[in-house]
Amino acid sequence: MKHNQWIRVALDVPLAGPFDYRVPESLQAIKGQRVLVPFGRRELVGIVLETIESPSYPEDQVKDILMVFDDLSPLPQDWLDFGLFAASYYHRPVGEVLLPAMPSALRKPGSYTGKLSKGGPVARLDRRKKTAIALAPPEDNTHVLNEEQQEAVDAVLAIKGFKTVLLHGVTGSGKTEVYLHLALDVLTKGKQVLFLVPEINLTPQFEQALLARFQQVVGLDGIAVLHSGLAEGERLKAWVAIQRGQARIVLGTRMAIFAPLQQAGLIIVDEEHDASYKQQEGLRYSARDLAIWRAHQLDIPVVLGSATPSLESWQHANVGRYLKLTLAKRAKTTYMPAIKLVDTKQIKLEQGFAPVVLHAIRERLERGEQSLVFLNRRGYAPVIHCASCGWMSQCPRCSVYTVLHRMPGHGNVLQCHHCGYYGRVPVKCPDCGNQDLEMLGRGTQRVEEYLQAAFPQACVERIDADSTRLKGSARKLFDRVHSGEIDILVGTQMVAKGHDFRKLGLVCVLNADAMLFSSDFRAPEKLFAQLAQVSGRAGRHVAGGEVLIQTAYPEQAVYQALIRHDYDTFANASLEERKITHLPPFSHQVLISAQAKTVNQAMQFLLETRQLLASQPQLSGFQAAINMYDPVPLRIVRVAHVERAQLLVESASRPVLQAFLGHWLPLVQEIGKRHRIRYFTEVDPLEI
Repeated sequence: MKHNQWIRVALDVPLAGPFDYRVPESLQAIKGQRVLVPFGRRELVGIVLETIESPSYPEDQVKDILMVFDDLSPLPQDWLDFGLFAASYYHRPVGEVLLPAMPSALRKPGSYTGKLSKGGPVARLDRRKKTAIALAPPEDNTHVLNEEQQEAVDAVLAIKGFKTVLLHGVTGSGKTEVYLHLALDVLTKGKQVLFLVPEINLTPQFEQALLARFQQVVGLDGIAVLHSGLAEGERLKAWVAIQRGQARIVLGTRMAIFAPLQQAGLIIVDEEHDASYKQQEGLRYSARDLAIWRAHQLDIPVVLGSATPSLESWQHANVGRYLKLTLAKRAKTTYMPAIKLVDTKQIKLEQGFAPVVLHAIRERLERGEQSLVFLNRRGYAPVIHCASCGWMSQCPRCSVYTVLHRMPGHGNVLQCHHCGYYGRVPVKCPDCGNQDLEMLGRGTQRVEEYLQAAFPQACVERIDADSTRLKGSARKLFDRVHSGEIDILVGTQMVAKGHDFRKLGLVCVLNADAMLFSSDFRAPEKLFAQLAQVSGRAGRHVAGGEVLIQTAYPEQAVYQALIRHDYDTFANASLEERKITHLPPFSHQVLISAQAKTVNQAMQFLLETRQLLASQPQLSGFQAAINMYDPVPLRIVRVAHVERAQLLVESASRPVLQAFLGHWLPLVQEIGKRHRIRYFTEVDPLEI
């Protein structure tokens, strides 16, 4: 009797899966290996999740796999289980979790088939000649910790097994030094360390710190970097080094949480509060939350570091779920910077600047110190306006205004920051013909231009998404700041966190009030974190650091807590408000976002999904525990000719909410098919 081997395979397709296949007698496949399979008219690379006794549908309908890839050892069981958990929690097919986590070269059929394959990407990687690189002298490793830092290190080293640690340290308190001491202990035990940072532009300086401290311990090849800005070959090299256990230190952005660690001993999440840890497309996961589950799975500590922890983490620490360790003072300077509020209600501003702010910049220049002007709005002007008839530069594809940008070599253009639309700046009003069009507001380009004219003797540079588009440009600009070449730095949130500017004495914040009256209940938390982070760049190595925040509402609680450097009071008061209003972390949420040609179509789909709770017998048991809000259009309802609406689902119990989703989402899927509508499910949304 012919013996058949059956396997279950995860594929990156928008279907539930996994999928059953037969392994022909000429091949052998085991769990964790990648295989090439036929799928419809295509051939796809998948991952073997398990071998099975028999397929879930008739054997004569089961197709044979085509190839088994053995250029890498099978993916470890704990990595597969981690992907299965993420798929279950975020309600996505497991193939959409596991396959995109890998470098594209390992999941493209063309990498292994056809004339250009030449043995596959891993074989080509191994054949490359390795250039010998001389190791630079290591840093002096006798870094003496202060009392608070030493207590934090000792507390973490005393942990046996899993524990979540919240390291709450003010900006400049030396959290990085604590991380490095913890990492050294783990590395000397032969284990791996995973460092997560929120943004790509923070990886170069962190990588340099790791190399300087640990290159004699792990070698240059012992540090692997993972983020979306890498070339495909670089990402493949890093992944293979991690998979083979050669990389002892893994540094990366949120995608690095899916690194196939072999011997993990510690996970560190720097700036754990940062929204960049939340993926906003595809699998909408939180790398911070997955890091905690991963550490629990591997039975190792996870350290969450921040000067302004998320309220979720703060609450967990308050009730004892997390171990809270505090660094209350700066490591290298005696005092925190003095934060002052500049009330702009009765002041005439000059190009958006109060006179006292301009005077402070001039003083710092005279002292040979740097100043940072923070404005979280790129471009030249947020909108073009006709005072005669009221016309404004509306994007033709979206329900937002286009932003005026000055493009070197291309003149002025209007750009939409949501859909990417580019258009010419009209010479006269399209509606009334008025030629005196006005620029309303200011972005980083306009601020940079004004400061260059106001301080012609100074070197003024801008760091934002526009000035750092080219690969390596951000690193070069930051290097110039660190070297002291730049006197005045104009920047967005890219400069607000993680950077240790040695000569920076002054931070000026423009347009801070923009977030004060947002409909997002998390806006005060985000504003406090953003301002505390950018304020923390001042005075880290120079005495008398100062922060000036221009505001028309100095009496607001968020500003009053900020000038006292009092995160504890702000966080606890915010948590009390959240508790009264049953908002996270005292409830758990899921957001369904629908997209359609018209907002009415999106709203109708969401209304039908909402009605399921009352109309479907299998959901009746959840009615008391589930709260569904009314569907509403998004604040920016139209993006790229697509109109959008959302439905918020809430419960006081996470397990109940997850159980409800397991019953409700398949019914939602059927309604979506009937309406032919596109929608997304986001568990634990950060923006509503």
